[in-house]
Amino acid sequence: MRNILVLGGTGFVGRAVAERLVRRSGGAGGRILVPTRRFYRGNWLRSLPTVEVVQADVNHPQQLARLVAGCDAVINLVAILHGSEEAFRRTHAELPRHIAESCRAAGVRRVLHVSALGAASDAPSRYLRSKAAGEAVLGSSGLDVTILRPSVLFGAEDRFLNMFAGLQSIFPLMPLAGADAKFQPCWVDDVAEALVRCLDRPETIGQTYECAGPTVYTLKQLVQLAGQWSGHRRPVIGLPGPLGRLQAGVMSLMPGEPLMSGDNLDSMKVPNVATGKLPGLQALGITPAPLEQVAPGYLGRRQGIARLDPLRACARR
Repeated sequence: MRNILVLGGTGFVGRAVAERLVRRSGGAGGRILVPTRRFYRGNWLRSLPTVEVVQADVNHPQQLARLVAGCDAVINLVAILHGSEEAFRRTHAELPRHIAESCRAAGVRRVLHVSALGAASDAPSRYLRSKAAGEAVLGSSGLDVTILRPSVLFGAEDRFLNMFAGLQSIFPLMPLAGADAKFQPCWVDDVAEALVRCLDRPETIGQTYECAGPTVYTLKQLVQLAGQWSGHRRPVIGLPGPLGRLQAGVMSLMPGEPLMSGDNLDSMKVPNVATGKLPGLQALGITPAPLEQVAPGYLGRRQGIARLDPLRACARR
């Protein structure tokens, strides 16, 4: 499989996947096609050999069908963390349905899909329920599908640890909703490598893999580590439920992409950890990188700077 369509390829995970796919090809030809609605977002990817960035809206069925035609496989990384019920449905359920329809029409059988740990039809959040709906659509499509369910991902461009490091560079203490929520952070490069290995291994067809790191942390522990490694460690104070809900509501109203929402809190009611009932990264020959091995390097270099300009302006006022 040499011609690969990567949906969501300009995002945090997509850039790591594109690098791995280029390394996989080894200059042997083929094409890695990355569509984006905003062409400038693919500037960095265009420097990679065999990567072709095109302007297109993958939520438009006709445009998606044209992108799928001529490809050997589709990797779907498109996801949102915030939005209305309709936005989650459109992104996490309708798009997979359109992908399946386009693949069947074009004779493309191989689909790799990134979902999330905790996805279930009866999950407490819109995010997790919509992720489960997308899995169900692809699982019943009759295509050669592999699903990956990662925990929260970390890496140099992540919005998770960088966000909490950045917040601690601004404020003298950290009130924290969902402080006891559990996560099993996974390095983004390990997930990218897993996708590439699945692409080349027919035995992964029909499988769902849980992508998680070697250690389980509470959210409070992760926030403390982000502050420590970035040089801005602050006291972290867990908030009781009603106050946490209020904090999430305020954050969701701030300019730009929300830092936290009520639906995020609902997702955190489900431990974001591997169940052990499904194969993990080890089944693909990957030893998950420990958080402590990777995160201190990039958080230390950046000194916790994240995309928090509106918050910085508020703090100055």
